[in-house]
Amino acid sequence: MVENIRQTLRDSAAARWTALLFLAFAMFCSYIFMDILSPIKDLMQSTRGWDSTAFGTMQGSETFLNVFIFFLIFAGIILDKMGVRFTAVLSGIVMLAGASVNWYAVTENFAGTGLENWFNNNLNYIPGFDELGISPFYRGMPASAKFASIGFMIFGCGVEMAGITVSRGIVKWFKGREMALAMGSEMALARLGVATCMIFSPVFARLGGQIDVSRSVAFGVILLMIALIMFIVYFFMDKKLDAQTGEEEEKEEPFKVRDIGKILSSSGFWLVALLCVLYYSAIFPFQKYAVNMLQCNLTFTEVPAGSFWASTQVTLIQYIVMLVVAATAFASNFSKKSLKIALLVISVICLIAFCYMGYMRQSAETIFAVFPLLAVGITPILGKYVDTKGKAASMLMIGSILLILCHLTFAFVLPLFQGNAVGGVFVAYITILVLGSSFSLVPAALWPSVPKLVDSRVIGSAYALIFWIQNIGLWLFPLLIGKILDASNPDVVQALKTGTMTPEIAATSYNYTNPLIMLAALGGAALLLGLYLKAVDKKKGYGLELPNIK
Repeated sequence: MVENIRQTLRDSAAARWTALLFLAFAMFCSYIFMDILSPIKDLMQSTRGWDSTAFGTMQGSETFLNVFIFFLIFAGIILDKMGVRFTAVLSGIVMLAGASVNWYAVTENFAGTGLENWFNNNLNYIPGFDELGISPFYRGMPASAKFASIGFMIFGCGVEMAGITVSRGIVKWFKGREMALAMGSEMALARLGVATCMIFSPVFARLGGQIDVSRSVAFGVILLMIALIMFIVYFFMDKKLDAQTGEEEEKEEPFKVRDIGKILSSSGFWLVALLCVLYYSAIFPFQKYAVNMLQCNLTFTEVPAGSFWASTQVTLIQYIVMLVVAATAFASNFSKKSLKIALLVISVICLIAFCYMGYMRQSAETIFAVFPLLAVGITPILGKYVDTKGKAASMLMIGSILLILCHLTFAFVLPLFQGNAVGGVFVAYITILVLGSSFSLVPAALWPSVPKLVDSRVIGSAYALIFWIQNIGLWLFPLLIGKILDASNPDVVQALKTGTMTPEIAATSYNYTNPLIMLAALGGAALLLGLYLKAVDKKKGYGLELPNIK
């Protein structure tokens, strides 16, 4: 009788994938806010006075509390102690609170207030942090960037807590089943948030012909309200699962500090964690600068104001086309041969139409919006392959090779096409699609490998430790890219100071070669670690190359 009850939820494919949908849609909304300012870096410089250093410092602040106040470690303990349901809802509340602060910081209402004056005169020196060179603020940093950084720190606590919670939730619902496919599918949907952000954030900022960057952030805040609702709905579904199976959400044994020692003593864990920080540091920080990098390397012509390609209608049409690309590519993985071919044909045609529309709109943000689309189609294939055939470590190595090639292409090949409107956009599209596909290898191969390395009772803490190590890179590299950009472009920095170059022109005049070489080097280090991980797995028998479904 108990077995029959269990089959009504966790053993029901419909129930499993419905639970996944709630979690994935919440992460979709959080991914949008994570990069909400990325496609409007130029507007932040021209309207709020954020140079590359200020922009990079603010973007890196997302992970500051997670890294230096060890919030992610505490989040893992909360997850192990309180369970998936409680932590999911808590993460939604924290994300929304931080996003609200971030929104207020970039509004016109903040400008000229006593609060702005306070931020101008304070937080210029933080004892201890300044000496170590890890302060999240600096003297001369715009007040709006400082206050926005505080909101982004709070949001970062929530989004990373959500990340480990969603990973734990998927393990709970899919362990022993199609776990890699589930994790890959969740990330495929979540990463559509990147394209959504790239398409809509600039539209809201320029709505009505009047630039207001706070409208873009407000759009993200509203979506985070929806994310919180998704987590609440999941709360009740997960509670029903436990009620039917007779399981307890809380752990029978209390968390012990020595559990962390068990995790840290695993060489396999450390290799996966270091792979994670290297790989993600070459992707997520790049996303924050990718649109501006394209603006600086591609040649665009202004679209006439009355043209269809400059209208808000084309934004909605392009987004619908994007959804068709994603839906048909994703569904083709689960269709019979005849329908599969038809869906793939539709997907390719719509992808070409999407790229054409991005070109005709002559905007870097709509070009980079293609980033997750190929990944959406191939992630289920990769996830299914890892579930049934294995080879997770090998996939990580392939992903690293593609990562290196893409960043070197951006650094050395794309600039050669400056002045060539069609050729430059073509190279950009191909490289962005390949980079997105390499990104899909990580959730399909890396995250399902963690349960093979640690005890299931402390898996929440294991994910938290990996995310904490990852967050070190996500804090450091946005900041480094910004500093390297300013250091590599002294002529632009000096022209801004002397007033011989306007902020609008300066924002699209940077040479991105040095930051891109740094990101390619991260991919090279990840490749070497991947080779070593494969050797260690073969020697110690972690089973990373073995299938998940037994």
